[in-house]
Amino acid sequence: MTDAVILFRDALQSVFGPLDWLPVPDGAIHRFHVPGDRAGSRNGWYVLHLDGIACGLFGSWKAGGSQTWSNRTPADPLEAQLIARRIEQARRQREAERQQRQQAAAVESQRQWGASAPADTDHPYLTRKGIKPHNARQLGDVLLIPLYRGRQLVNLQRIYPDGTKRFMPGGRVTGCYSPLGRLEPGQRLYICEGWATGATIHEHNGAAVACAMNAGNLYPVGDYLRRAYPDSPLIVAGDDDRQTEAEGKGNPGRTAANKAAADLGAYGVVFPPWSGEEPLSLSDFNDLRQWREAHP
Repeated sequence: MTDAVILFRDALQSVFGPLDWLPVPDGAIHRFHVPGDRAGSRNGWYVLHLDGIACGLFGSWKAGGSQTWSNRTPADPLEAQLIARRIEQARRQREAERQQRQQAAAVESQRQWGASAPADTDHPYLTRKGIKPHNARQLGDVLLIPLYRGRQLVNLQRIYPDGTKRFMPGGRVTGCYSPLGRLEPGQRLYICEGWATGATIHEHNGAAVACAMNAGNLYPVGDYLRRAYPDSPLIVAGDDDRQTEAEGKGNPGRTAANKAAADLGAYGVVFPPWSGEEPLSLSDFNDLRQWREAHP
């Protein structure tokens, strides 16, 4: 029994790094802190069975995906079927917990949103970014950026005075967005990564913008919105990670934006129009506007 538990922990450690505890082999879903994640978070999860052939499933809520494990190859079709049933049961458990976490995050988001007030125009983050509050609200000194799925508030991005950003723990992000302006049929609709970038675009041309919050969410948001607003031309406004490109690490912002635009059949894709004088550390439309205002 102990050997199988240790082997399972070895499998976890090969993915997540050193762990100073032993998994509990009770067939229930367990959460744990992933080394390197924010202190206090418990994004890792696992399920481990020991009766019969030892097998389990594990993954990370934050990173997504999952991996299966067993301590040996099934000896016969019955053992293979047993593993398959347990893995499917574990996946159902994981999905049920994911939905519970998302629902709890949505309820807490709505509570905090209801307790908040319109954001101060002089909030440190807004001042640094040179943008208006728009639909942001504020609770204490924390800026609240709403994330919607359709008309339902499902999550908040909380921005602290020092610029630290946190979503609600367990909250849904994929396919969710923060809208700026009115999303009306037939009108141009921009999709971008960050909220400050979206605010900059909206303030520049008055167009509606959906802020996806990260590059990997550009396509899921665009896919949802093209169905909701089939007559609105979609334009993907991408980040341009020139510094990582210069370092030989690729350009994830430009790559993700181009791919999302192609997969969506978007009306177009745009990037900040650099003059060549800006530092490579600048990557988005807000960076460019702030730099231009500081260097007239």
